[in-house]
Amino acid sequence: MPTITLPDGSQRSFDHPVTVAEVAASIGAGLARAALAGRVGDKLVDTSYRLEGDCKLSIVTDRDPAGLEIIRHSTAHLLAQAVKQLFPEAQVTIGPVIEDGFYYDFAYSRPFTTEDLAAIEARMRELSKSDLAVERREMARDAAVAYFRGIGEAYKAEIIASIPATEAISLYGQGDWVDLCRGPHVPSTGKLKAFKLMKVAGAYWRGDSRNEMLQRIYGTAWPDQKQLDAYLHRLEEAEKRDHRRIGRELDLFHMQEEAPGAVFWHPKGWRLFQRLIAYMRVRQEAAGFQEVNGPELMDRSLWIASGHWEQFGENMYTTQTPDERVYAIKPMNCPGHVQIFKQGLRSYRELPVRFAEFGKVHRYEPSGALHGLMRVRAFTQDDAHVFVAPEQLTAEAVAMTQLILSIYRDFGFDELRIKFSDRPAKRVGSDAIWDQAEAALRQAADAAGIEYTFNPGEGAFYGPKLEFVLRDAIGRDWQCGTLQVDLNMPVRLGAHYIDEHSQKQTPVMLHRAIFGSLERFLGILLEHHAGKLPTWLAPVQVVLMGITDRQHEYVLKTADLLKKQGLLVECDLRNEKVGFKIREHTLQRVPYLLVAGDKEVAANLISVRSRSGKDLGTMPAQTFIERLAVELESRGRRSLED
Repeated sequence: MPTITLPDGSQRSFDHPVTVAEVAASIGAGLARAALAGRVGDKLVDTSYRLEGDCKLSIVTDRDPAGLEIIRHSTAHLLAQAVKQLFPEAQVTIGPVIEDGFYYDFAYSRPFTTEDLAAIEARMRELSKSDLAVERREMARDAAVAYFRGIGEAYKAEIIASIPATEAISLYGQGDWVDLCRGPHVPSTGKLKAFKLMKVAGAYWRGDSRNEMLQRIYGTAWPDQKQLDAYLHRLEEAEKRDHRRIGRELDLFHMQEEAPGAVFWHPKGWRLFQRLIAYMRVRQEAAGFQEVNGPELMDRSLWIASGHWEQFGENMYTTQTPDERVYAIKPMNCPGHVQIFKQGLRSYRELPVRFAEFGKVHRYEPSGALHGLMRVRAFTQDDAHVFVAPEQLTAEAVAMTQLILSIYRDFGFDELRIKFSDRPAKRVGSDAIWDQAEAALRQAADAAGIEYTFNPGEGAFYGPKLEFVLRDAIGRDWQCGTLQVDLNMPVRLGAHYIDEHSQKQTPVMLHRAIFGSLERFLGILLEHHAGKLPTWLAPVQVVLMGITDRQHEYVLKTADLLKKQGLLVECDLRNEKVGFKIREHTLQRVPYLLVAGDKEVAANLISVRSRSGKDLGTMPAQTFIERLAVELESRGRRSLED
């Protein structure tokens, strides 16, 4: 008879087989009510799963990430059941869990409308209140195919027919609804209380444009209404903060069909872009990096040697010249940096050698994946490669990690996570080399004293990496920086140095990016700050204006004084009411608005307002400059309002 070992090490013995639900009930009524599934060893199972022998068991509730996924998968089934009840002629296909929700694809004779979604959601709530038991059963494959064909579900029958005949088919039923699924699922529909249907879109059957167009209904589901409301609020905030919208409002950039995935930078946007580069240039030079620049077009032979052609070729742009040489537009900067390192004889005394480049790269992305600055085909990397002797690797990686974290703090990102990504299935190099690289990176991460989680199989094709994931002001995560250990490319491209014994040695190559893509990082910044960039970074820091044209000369003279201090200043001398001008520049998120009337001119003062609308009083221009200098020095950690 089974003895069940719980996560805290305690054990419960039973004189007969028991279900997961019964074990939960034996622990407490509260846990029994909260139980969504069980984890037997590493396997997720339904609460109805029978435990015949000794095992390790944990009860899965909505506090467990797996519990949330089960809620979303079960809500997809609830959606399909509601659609079939309201639209019996609709055929069901698949309904997987996705980030923050789920979707289900349907074949139906007409597009679903907004009114249809409202009706479907209302029926889902009725089914939830009915608290229908969710039951699992198994069926032979051919019998399952016959069953679904018999009820007119041709797509579902096609899916089952593609499953090997020896594999058991599991079905889940709730009330009058039965669906193919591996499970597990919640024990009853009453567990599904906080959900919302979001939108409907087109999708090809099995993702193939040669197949029929289906209708995909997207939804989201959460453990409770509070979390659902918080998510919907984040979506509302995200829409307000959309960098594409802010880019239009602030006249920073635009994109158009003639150059898909590429950016047309307007004057203020390009100024902002260059300020990112100027900031990073100063930080890199202080950290011992030398700036270099490599060709954007290089012969295919180099990319074959580096491994990019085999591993990344489908994402590279190529061209062929009249003499039939094939060139590739670089998707990465690393092979070029190796070529620079190889020029001349390198001594161990020179190491570490640190190269950095603001390199323009091009990568093919499917048109459907393009998204403003966040997903582009042409972008600029703040790419760096450091060549070190093996014994220098740990100290160098620690220093780079500290630099990365410091830079993120300057941009207002105080909350971040670090992931350790190990070898992917598609890679170059032997397992022995990967073992060595992964061990070295783990040692460096431990020496840096950072906490990280594992991200299996997500390393670069040439080496493992640390991924730096930023959390923005509304709780979204963005993977930006990387630090990678590469023992493969230096060997493939023939890089070496002379050691203290006059012997050739292959250096370890560290790949490092902090912004990642400058375009994407700028988009993240715009959304994180809702366009209200820190004063030190803003493309326009101060706007001066007079109340009437009598103050024009004073405004221009004051602006000239501020410009000489390196401030980014504009003057608004239009014949408009001052209130109108203040509102307009406030909407432009300009950090400080300086106003001069006759009294200010007479006293040689300026009236200072912040973009939040706070009146900061009148003061001499020099006092404003001195106070602003303190703010700029602190990289926006304080402002004149403080």
